[in-house]
Amino acid sequence: MNVRATTEAVDFEELKGISRRFCEAVAGIRYEDIPDDVILTVKLFIIDTLGVIGGAARAPGIAEIGAQLSRWEKDGSATSLVTKKRLSPPHAAMINGAAAHGLDFDDMHDSARIHSFCVVLPALLAAAEDIGNVDGRKFLLALTVAAEMHARLGFTCYNSLGKGWHPTMTLGVLAASLGIGRLLDQDAETLLNTFGLASHQACGSAQSMLDGVLSKRLGAGFAARGAVTAAFLATGGITGPFQPLEGNAGLFKLQERGEVRPDELMEGMGKEWRTRGYSFKPYPCCRCNHTSISLAIRLREQGLRPENVEAVEIRLPQVNYQTVGQPYDVTRDSIVHAQFNAAYSFARALTDGHVDLRTYTRPNITDPDVAALAARIVVKPDPNESPTAMGPSHIAVKLKDGSATEIHETMTPGSPELPMTEEEVFAKFRLCMDFGLGLSAEQVEPVIQTILRLEELGDIRELVALMPSADL
Repeated sequence: MNVRATTEAVDFEELKGISRRFCEAVAGIRYEDIPDDVILTVKLFIIDTLGVIGGAARAPGIAEIGAQLSRWEKDGSATSLVTKKRLSPPHAAMINGAAAHGLDFDDMHDSARIHSFCVVLPALLAAAEDIGNVDGRKFLLALTVAAEMHARLGFTCYNSLGKGWHPTMTLGVLAASLGIGRLLDQDAETLLNTFGLASHQACGSAQSMLDGVLSKRLGAGFAARGAVTAAFLATGGITGPFQPLEGNAGLFKLQERGEVRPDELMEGMGKEWRTRGYSFKPYPCCRCNHTSISLAIRLREQGLRPENVEAVEIRLPQVNYQTVGQPYDVTRDSIVHAQFNAAYSFARALTDGHVDLRTYTRPNITDPDVAALAARIVVKPDPNESPTAMGPSHIAVKLKDGSATEIHETMTPGSPELPMTEEEVFAKFRLCMDFGLGLSAEQVEPVIQTILRLEELGDIRELVALMPSADL
């Protein structure tokens, strides 16, 4: 689904009460309303996300976060999935969210420009552990609600990233709080307080990704932590803003500067499922790189080799360019910088013919030959593409023999247009669990099978107990 190309001036008088109506609609969604294919999609994203958490068990920053939280807390009602140590629900949500986002291998809704399950799944798992006796059907309902509302908020706030926000965080805390509210059986009024308290914590600058630093992966964790805090405080009677979207200092005016499409928020609610639009990532890096990587692999399959390349120009839509278009600075020796760099990602893909979890590890990110090729790559904004488009990438290659070639693609690998199969999702899960925890396919198969039958589970804590952990 593509958002509309133009937007009209927003009449905020007409929007009065939209936050309340939104929460009322969320409160009315039933498990029976969710189509079977959407439930299956959500199950697959649970598998995908738990795999990425396992894969990130030894990723830079995760052990350090876990050590600090464990020093502060000796016991709690929720679980750090990477260490199996007990923490308070907000802190369990925080470290699990950071791990889910740590490899930049987690889901993406390309049109809404959000990662969701790295926020909503850790938040809801931590809440469900604390609540206790949350069965699989109830959990699937709440998780689907959270993912659906995150996508709808992303469509509504369609250029959030272009303004410097990280909508995975700013919108994720709002969406996840609603899912937890459903776990807590909140009525519409309490959901509105939950939503308002989440909005009071809605933040998240994109500067971490631009600077290529470890705080990038903490964004999902911070959002998950805020969602847990908001929902439980509202249940305890704390009131929040009742105009978190439309108020004079609400999301639409403050963070989004009036650049919103409010009709996207509730249009077709309960009938049209934006959750169908989420993508699985085949490559562990910023989604803005994915089409360019696929084109590099295609060029190598056609016979192009790095030693034949004089120069490369990559043209990307404006927001993608802002996100991954910096020159590659190999002296930084930064994994996050490499994950958010089109030049490195293209150079690595053309050199190796593939991109995998080891692509974004040391010493690969400082490979002299790859760095030399990346230095011959320039990334530019493409004025012929919609600024917020995710898929397009145009590659122009000048060869040392004086010839040239160009290649262009608009569809992104792993998207609903070019989907990964179920077996590819399972294979990715096994790969991640081997990469992060050294576990065989046989050792992790019970997790896959449990999730596929999640609606039969009596208590979601049984799934948490199945997850293996790292010795950190």
